[in-house]
Amino acid sequence: MFSFRSLELSQFNVKSLLRRAAAYEALERYRQAYVDYKTALQIDCNIAAAHDGTNRMTKALTETDGPSWREKLPPIPTVPLSVKEKLAQMSAAPSDKEIKKAQALKEEGNALVKKGEHKKAIEKYSQSLKHNPTEVTTYTNRALCYLSVKQYRDAIRDCDEALVIDSNNVKALYRRAQAHKELKVRARVFIIALQLLIPTQRNQTLVSKVSAGFQGKRQNKKHFLP
Repeated sequence: MFSFRSLELSQFNVKSLLRRAAAYEALERYRQAYVDYKTALQIDCNIAAAHDGTNRMTKALTETDGPSWREKLPPIPTVPLSVKEKLAQMSAAPSDKEIKKAQALKEEGNALVKKGEHKKAIEKYSQSLKHNPTEVTTYTNRALCYLSVKQYRDAIRDCDEALVIDSNNVKALYRRAQAHKELKVRARVFIIALQLLIPTQRNQTLVSKVSAGFQGKRQNKKHFLP
């Protein structure tokens, strides 16, 4: 969840750091978010999303902790030079041949979207990204398809990927908001259920009804609950 597992595999994976920072920020854990944004900037000082995040966290921490907010920060890990070099090699730009292949596959995906064949389009966009994982529009296009087939978490993941590359991408921001809006319905159901699960006699009947409702929804709409 929130890319913690991938961080265990690669402590200094930039995308994972940015995703976790965004998760911390959403949870208002600003100190941890600041540390992750700053760590990402050690790896690549040109990441706009990390700069923007650092600025937001600086403002938030100044407001909550006052002028001495830096003294309350967790330690910021130092990224070894060897790790920086290796990550730079891994993130090398794709060749012209790879870019052309990716573009052709993306156009095939676009044609499928126009026909309403979103699942097939997802396959084409996925193939395209294997050749060129730096193309923002491929992520936002696939996110649109995921929204169409109600795979909202996948849509959010693709929008996050796009925003790592371009932190101000309007389509990514809008489609991520759409996906979160759909997931919010599920979140609201869970919150109500948790409230009802308080072990009081008055709630026992309601708990039974909620449980039965969840079972029915799981059978009728497999996508409704994770």
